Amino acid sequence: MPRPSRSTPAAILLSLAASLPACAPKRIELPTGTGTPYAEAAAAYEEAVKECRGVRTMQVTLGLSGRAGTTTLRGNVDAGFEAPDRIRLEGRHPLGRPVFILVAGAGRSTLYMPRDDRVLRDVPSESIVEALVGVSLAPGELRSLVSGCGFGAADPTEGREYSGGYVAVNTGGPTTYLRREQTVWRVVAAVRPPLTVLYSGFTSGRPAMLRVVSTGTPRADLTVRLSDVSINVPMEAAVFAVDVPAAAQPLTLEELRRAGPLGGQ
Repeated sequence: MPRPSRSTPAAILLSLAASLPACAPKRIELPTGTGTPYAEAAAAYEEAVKECRGVRTMQVTLGLSGRAGTTTLRGNVDAGFEAPDRIRLEGRHPLGRPVFILVAGAGRSTLYMPRDDRVLRDVPSESIVEALVGVSLAPGELRSLVSGCGFGAADPTEGREYSGGYVAVNTGGPTTYLRREQTVWRVVAAVRPPLTVLYSGFTSGRPAMLRVVSTGTPRADLTVRLSDVSINVPMEAAVFAVDVPAAAQPLTLEELRRAGPLGGQ
């Protein structure tokens, strides 16, 4: 039997069922400088994360577009999250057949490519995500980012106020930026070098769009549009499992890295 061909992450994403608007989201310019101490930062932060902090499960379609390294990424991924660390990411072909399935939880992960019948097992999921799209994010961090809580709701230690209505809050390492949206404090950005996440398009208190920028290697600038969002609905254990045929050929993380943004293709 001939060995299955190796798909590149770019080919995977380019073949997904994508119908994304060509226009880019309005760029958010975060404030710089020292600002001034803001005594109400803790209260503002608690108001901003009140809804997203309560997200235990989430099902959502992620419309992805942008660049990672020299690779152009564009496609739709069906995602499922369950606290604390379960995740399922499934990219689909226009005819409906999955192009890749990534499931992770309890410290284990599996990436399966049905079209090529190749499988990568027991590698940290953040390493797989980094190889696919150029940014390293653990399952819990992905759930927090997509739900609108930045890198994770934490106890703020201090806050500073800036012009334009921004408040920057130190949240145990990352810096979370708040701003009033329709009289309510919202998380509008989170920074943990080399990653910056910007939120926009708030609907019913939740962001409809994320922009993820990495200044690391490779550089990445991705826009993620959220649709078909379901919050805190029961999710069966089978959602976070994948049936891999016994004949599937092994794939290594190094192969995935060489093929994707980290390989410069």
